[in-house]
Amino acid sequence: MNKQILLDNLRVIPDWPIKGVHFRDVTTMFKSPECIQELSNAMYDLYKDKGITKIVGIESRGFVLSSAAAYLLHAGIVLCRKPGKLPCETIQQSYAKEYGVDTIEIHKDAITPDDVVLLHDDLLATGGTMKAACDLVKKFHPKKIYCNFIIELQSEFPHARDIFDKDIEVTSLLQF
Repeated sequence: MNKQILLDNLRVIPDWPIKGVHFRDVTTMFKSPECIQELSNAMYDLYKDKGITKIVGIESRGFVLSSAAAYLLHAGIVLCRKPGKLPCETIQQSYAKEYGVDTIEIHKDAITPDDVVLLHDDLLATGGTMKAACDLVKKFHPKKIYCNFIIELQSEFPHARDIFDKDIEVTSLLQF
């Protein structure tokens, strides 16, 4: 993976959404065909031998790369969304965030016990959203769960991985 191409296309916005936060905006990576190729190929290389059958994209930036990786891995896509966005019966999970409480949901028929599931989101900071997504996916009793992020903020949140169950392999493509 050519990390320099990714870094050259990553926009950092100081003091957003609050003062002191340096927001890493992956949308600038998404508009670059070279970055999409690098990110997709990196995910393929990480997971090509894991038997992934479903990729859960976390709303909304997680949808982009999960779709590209699913194509390469010949896997299905599952959308993990905020309440009221999915049209059929769902299973929900609520969780605490930095700025309050939130809820996510997945269609009730999206995952089976035969699935090997990869969850994907753009950023690992505190890990709250992904932990909730893992807890939600566990309700479906899949064979195995993996988690992946484009960016991991290790220096700011050095213990974020500690909140995940030990049987869940967590990877990130870029670490800061």
